[in-house]
Amino acid sequence: MSTKPIQLQEGPSWVGLGHRSQLSGWIKTMPPAVECLEVTAEHFFDGGQDYLRWLSERYPLFVHGLGLSLGTPGPLDQETLESFASVVEIARPEWISEHIAFTWTSEVDLGHLNPVIPSRESLDRIVEHTRQLSEYCGRPVLLENITSHLRVEGDMEEADFLNGLCEEGGCGLLLDITNLFINSRNHKFDPVAWLEKLNPGFIVQCHVVGYSYRDGAWHDSHSSAIQEDLWELIEVVASYAPLRSIIIERDGGFPCNEELAAELGRLRKILKHHGPDTKPVPAAGEAGPAEEAG
Repeated sequence: MSTKPIQLQEGPSWVGLGHRSQLSGWIKTMPPAVECLEVTAEHFFDGGQDYLRWLSERYPLFVHGLGLSLGTPGPLDQETLESFASVVEIARPEWISEHIAFTWTSEVDLGHLNPVIPSRESLDRIVEHTRQLSEYCGRPVLLENITSHLRVEGDMEEADFLNGLCEEGGCGLLLDITNLFINSRNHKFDPVAWLEKLNPGFIVQCHVVGYSYRDGAWHDSHSSAIQEDLWELIEVVASYAPLRSIIIERDGGFPCNEELAAELGRLRKILKHHGPDTKPVPAAGEAGPAEEAG
């Protein structure tokens, strides 16, 4: 029996950063451009709890996972699930998220995100795991689209698959705009036509970061400024869906703080143009503790 979409579309909207240790010095100064943070759960599995607690007292947080492998058959790995939930308990996030992917099988840890076949079997498996994750952590879940140089096909169209995951899993979509752009270029489809097949009410949060191009293909290197063709797609997404948050997900090639602040400011203007500016003012705070994580 399907469930209604989660009601995460109403509330404040934020623009912010994926937390990385290279950015922590700037983050501790509480820059006005950074309205929220997304923390990677695995970065806090082995330490940094005091720093995470400090962040949770000053910023709206989201907890993002890399290794729960929702697309792997069988139960979720209990140790990973417990570690993830421990981070959630400290962070007190608005929501939690994971990828529509698998990272390990019963025989091997693949070490990276791999696409799942858009099929009824995959949908049922990920729905079950999504519900388990939400119930265990006591938070709504968003699912994120990934890039893949291999275009896998199943018995469902990708948009129907994503809509089905959200409808039956009672979850939302974390739309990675850069991943959508890259896939559209590498697999030669129209990203706007793809977008318009999704239920806009399911799209809650977005990721964005500049792409790279080499050897005749586009890549999600997470180390470049946002290019103009991406800005155009961001505008389209923001006009289509009632976004709650946009996160810049930089993993390398970190620019000066002013450059990131300028990108965040441009994202804020886009959200304000396409919806009410209801963002809260972050609480003021002292400099953070020395202990930190990525």
